Amino acid sequence: MDNKIKDLYNRYRNGLIDRRKFLKELAVVAGGTAAALAILPSLENEPSQSHQDDDDLTSAFITYPSETGEMKAYQSYPKKGTKFPAVLVIHENRGLVPHIRDVARRMAKEGFLVFAPDALTPLGGTPDDISKGPDMIRQLDGEKTTKNFVAAVKYLKTHPLCTGKVGCTGFCWGGAMTNQVAVNSPDLDAAVPYYGRPPADADVEKIKAPLMAHFAGNDDFINPGIPAFEEALKKYHKEYQIFMYPGAQHAFNNDSNKERYNAEAAKLAWGRTIGFFKEKLK
Repeated sequence: MDNKIKDLYNRYRNGLIDRRKFLKELAVVAGGTAAALAILPSLENEPSQSHQDDDDLTSAFITYPSETGEMKAYQSYPKKGTKFPAVLVIHENRGLVPHIRDVARRMAKEGFLVFAPDALTPLGGTPDDISKGPDMIRQLDGEKTTKNFVAAVKYLKTHPLCTGKVGCTGFCWGGAMTNQVAVNSPDLDAAVPYYGRPPADADVEKIKAPLMAHFAGNDDFINPGIPAFEEALKKYHKEYQIFMYPGAQHAFNNDSNKERYNAEAAKLAWGRTIGFFKEKLK
C-alpha cells in the first residue's frame, strides 16, 4: 500500500486530523472518492504495525460480564498450549484502536492469554473517528470504569485458559487505570503502568501486586507526581520498580505515533515488562 496513504491514515488514527479531513485527503491521494472508499476497509482492519506473523495465535473479539453490563474485549493467546498466565492490556484515551490490538498480539506471542477491554463499550464502543475518543473517555464514570477493569481481572482468574495468575499493563490513560486496578483489585498479581498518572498517596497502601512503572523523561504532566508516588510506595513497603527513560516523550511506546515513538526506550521498556510478567506470573 502507498506510504502516503499509510502516513495519512496514521495521522487520522492518532487524532492529528479529523475524519472529514482524512477522507478528503485520502480521496486526493487515492485518485477519487470511489477509490478512497474502496481502500478504507482495508485500512481500518489493518493492525498498526504488527511486527510478527500471527498464524500461531488465536485472536478474536469477545464479551465479558462487568459493572456496567457486557463489555467488549479483544482476546489473543497462543494456539499451542492449554493454560497461560493472563495479562490485561488497557488502552490509551483513544480507545481500543488497532495499535492496542497489535500490542495485545505481541504480548500473546510471549506466551500469555491477553485481554484488552474496550472501556468505551458503555458509550457504544471505540468510534471509527478515533479523534472523538478523548471526549468520550471524559464522559465515562470513573468509578464504574475502574470496576469494569477489576471485573476483567476476576473474569481472567477463572478463565479456562488461565493458570490463575493475572497481570495488568496500560498506556497513558490506561497507565493511570492500571494503577487504579492495582489499588482496587487485591487479586492482581503484577502491574506495569506506562507513563500513567499515579494514584492518590493514601490509596497506595491498598496495592498488593508487585509494580513496575515506566515513565518518559520529557513528560511535564505526569512526572511531577512521581516523587510522592515513590515516597508512598516506600512508606507502605510495597514491592516496586520505577524506570525513567531520558529524552523520551509521553506515549513513547506507541509506534503508530511517529511524533512520540522512541524505538530505543520502547524496546527497553518492553523487554523489562515481559521479564517482569514472566517472573511474577509464573
